[in-house]
Amino acid sequence: MVIFLKVKGRCLTTHVTSTLQETEPMGRYEEYADIDWNNLGYGLIKTDYIYKAKCTLNNTFEQGQVCDYGNIELSPGAGVLNYGQGIFEGTKAFRGEDGRILLFRPDQNAIRMQIGAERMCMQSPSVQQFVDAVKQTAIANKRWIPPPGKGSLYIRPLLIGTGPTLGVSPAPEYTFLVYASPVGNYFKAGTGPLNLYVNNEFHRATRGGAGCVKSITNYAPVLKAITGAKEQGFSDVVFLDSVHKKYIEEASCSNIFLVKGNVISTPATVGTILEGITRKSIIDIARDLGYKVEERLIALDELMEADEVFTTGTAVSVATVGSVTFNAQRIEYKTAGELVSQKLYKTLVGIQVGKIKNKYDWAVEIK
Repeated sequence: MVIFLKVKGRCLTTHVTSTLQETEPMGRYEEYADIDWNNLGYGLIKTDYIYKAKCTLNNTFEQGQVCDYGNIELSPGAGVLNYGQGIFEGTKAFRGEDGRILLFRPDQNAIRMQIGAERMCMQSPSVQQFVDAVKQTAIANKRWIPPPGKGSLYIRPLLIGTGPTLGVSPAPEYTFLVYASPVGNYFKAGTGPLNLYVNNEFHRATRGGAGCVKSITNYAPVLKAITGAKEQGFSDVVFLDSVHKKYIEEASCSNIFLVKGNVISTPATVGTILEGITRKSIIDIARDLGYKVEERLIALDELMEADEVFTTGTAVSVATVGSVTFNAQRIEYKTAGELVSQKLYKTLVGIQVGKIKNKYDWAVEIK
């Protein structure tokens, strides 16, 4: 599949064809952008292009356009500004050592956006339009995809209510955006072990809420807990369930796993936990490698008694946890030698960059 970008004003109209031909958007031919790839952190870097599509009156999305990267204009009455009607996704484009550009399971992000949109009473793009938009955004910003082993291009699909509404009701119009930024390691410590803090004061979600979808409303409430933890030197926060306050749920932006012997356990997705794409992939990889994987309620006591702990997410990939602190009690875990988390990490990354072929065909090549 080859993506063509045609200049039309300041935007590029897009379509997909099977004809083998190559093109470069808007006259840019550099292989790489001029940035320090060896010191790439995890912050927003302005790239070249952004994808935009609006939902028309018949509840379908128009053909999208790849336009110059820039700000968007919103009505002060926009549903996203007044009532938080917005959801987002996160995926990555990787540059393999053989030069191929690969995406990782973008169809799963598309399906999750549709599920989230239904929960938030929003119109959503089809799976095909979502995947095509991600591909178009990646190829238009190709020079921002880091060299092999230097990072990845983080791609952010965003669905927001842009139509104005004064009463509490769904917005009359929606906009689907996709932008991207090259990124390195999510945590300042790089690939070093994380130090987590268990927070029993604030809760991320509750049954019947929107904790199971990637709503923008899930993230501002966790900022206070994260800020407090980081001020004390912790990497991130682990949240407990809001009913019993004894079962672990997830970290602020990642799912959590614990290892005990040959058994890997992770909290079940029962309405309060986001079903991460990386989480789902790691479960399959672990089972293929011979581990027993359990999805169930996990009490805090079990976390404190685990052999290993790690977190997963698109941003963090697979991150080894060095310690967990709760009520001034600090528990340290195995972080050296043969780690289950590192075995899973190497397999996942190998699939993402095209070094390892797996039976699921998760890596999607963009030509």
